[in-house]
Amino acid sequence: MNIKVLNFDSNKSSTVKVSDSLVGLKVNNRLLKYVIDWQINNSKQRLAKTKQRNEVIGSTRKIYAQKGTGGARHASRKAPIFVGGGVAHGPKGDVYKIKKINKKIKKIALAQSISKKNTNNELYIFDDIKKEIKKTKIFNNFLVKNNLNSVLIISDKETHKNIYKSVRNIKNVKLINDDGTNIYDLFKYKNVLISTSSIKNIQNRLENEKN
Repeated sequence: MNIKVLNFDSNKSSTVKVSDSLVGLKVNNRLLKYVIDWQINNSKQRLAKTKQRNEVIGSTRKIYAQKGTGGARHASRKAPIFVGGGVAHGPKGDVYKIKKINKKIKKIALAQSISKKNTNNELYIFDDIKKEIKKTKIFNNFLVKNNLNSVLIISDKETHKNIYKSVRNIKNVKLINDDGTNIYDLFKYKNVLISTSSIKNIQNRLENEKN
């Protein structure tokens, strides 16, 4: 599939050929949600912590006789039913089992995310930038000219170095390297702007990386 390339320095138009395996896939929304949930879950710090029954300090003496009281059977005051006892099924701090996803699923989800952006006309490609752009106004004018707001910019290392200073202060714009491309950011921002080198790098990585 040929996709139009936005030229930063001039009005010249060109296209770049991108494999249908990256921009022409059928999208499985349930799969995308599954991977996004996994990414969000792994990014959180597990700070909340409650004491389990075995962690409460106190006497383990049986509070009253097993039989003859007319009341329910109880052991010590550490039981979750009592004030000051342990908490049943509470948060356990960082001792959580982290859900794992295999590489093949992540690759498929990433390719489908880019395909969905393309289907929604929210995927844009721009020429690699060879010269450093220092002024925010210059890059912002480029975004305004192309009606781009809420933009995730995915760039190769050279372009990243050349536009970092001009992009960092623009509202609702995030700049990342192509090796850090992730599904959460792709859906957090409405539009995705990818350099020509980056789209090729991502395509090669998804096609050639072992499962």
